Amino acid sequence: MINICFVLGTRPEIIKLSPLIKLCKKKKLKISIIHTGQHFKFNMEGQFFKDLRVKPNYFLNINTKKNYNKNFLNKAVNKLVKLYKLINPDYIINQGDTNSVLASALAYKKIKNKIQSKLVHVEAGIRSFDKKMPEEINRITADKLSDILFAPTQIAKKNLINEKIDKNKIYIVGNTISDTIKNNKHLIKKINNLKKYFFLTLHRPETVDKAHRFKKIVKTLIKVSKFLNIKIIFPIHPRTEKKIAKLKIKNYENLIIIRPCSYFKSLSLQKNSKLILTDSGGIQEEACILNRPCVTIRKNTERPETLLIKSNILVGYKSKNIKKGILNMIKTKKKWSNPYGKSVSKKILKILIKKNEK
Repeated sequence: MINICFVLGTRPEIIKLSPLIKLCKKKKLKISIIHTGQHFKFNMEGQFFKDLRVKPNYFLNINTKKNYNKNFLNKAVNKLVKLYKLINPDYIINQGDTNSVLASALAYKKIKNKIQSKLVHVEAGIRSFDKKMPEEINRITADKLSDILFAPTQIAKKNLINEKIDKNKIYIVGNTISDTIKNNKHLIKKINNLKKYFFLTLHRPETVDKAHRFKKIVKTLIKVSKFLNIKIIFPIHPRTEKKIAKLKIKNYENLIIIRPCSYFKSLSLQKNSKLILTDSGGIQEEACILNRPCVTIRKNTERPETLLIKSNILVGYKSKNIKKGILNMIKTKKKWSNPYGKSVSKKILKILIKKNEK
């Protein structure tokens, strides 16, 4: 029987691997789920395990409030090496670009000659072409060390081929976020107690760690919301919450700050919004699939498909460009097609089973 090990540690990994995990369970395959503990707060990841009904078999328990992110990578690598020896799976599956993905890839590199496993990277080949982003380095490293690469789109495959990765290792399958949203469509509710509003998320270091830039973005969004007479719902990330308290903005009129919410509430808030404002890669995908126009407050994106189909626009950090982008996107016609495919988990599992039978 095929033996699959999933490694995850953050919300995006739980969200995007959940349909593949559930499909493996449905097929009665042998699976193990390792949770690295990269996020340790319940509302950062515990809530998502609960929402998506994913239960880890192993918890590395590395991050705590006292030593958060201190030596996380080295500790995770060492613990994963021991678990890979113990489990000896046919496939080790990583998703995305987190430090958990990097740790898993480096652990595999240390031990690959001692186990029978193959390293699989789901969401391979996406690139922002900004190596100042730690996520970009994680993606490149994971792709280089992986034996099987599942690219979401033709653009992602082209990126991998340009990096001299063997094209025989690459499979275009779409993105599993399509499956997650489809499988949970019945849990995306209509929100009756809110009229028209924008949905906002901001959490990236390049957005929120530079106080002057972050303050300018927040003040610009408040100004535009007043001009358009529209509220902005802002589920606040813990790192963002710490930063926003230091901005000393006197009037947050129209900006409704709420606690981080469950995954299905987040999808419901997105689906019912007039416009989505974000610096998150995953939310650019979700906005596109949910048929909501998106304004990305960044200078680059690893989701160029959304720009090509005009579901999304990049505005950078300048006030005039943010205003212009919002005013343009609220007028956009929502006629794009989902570029991230369907039945993606089935495609992935079919390929893995077929390769294992050889």
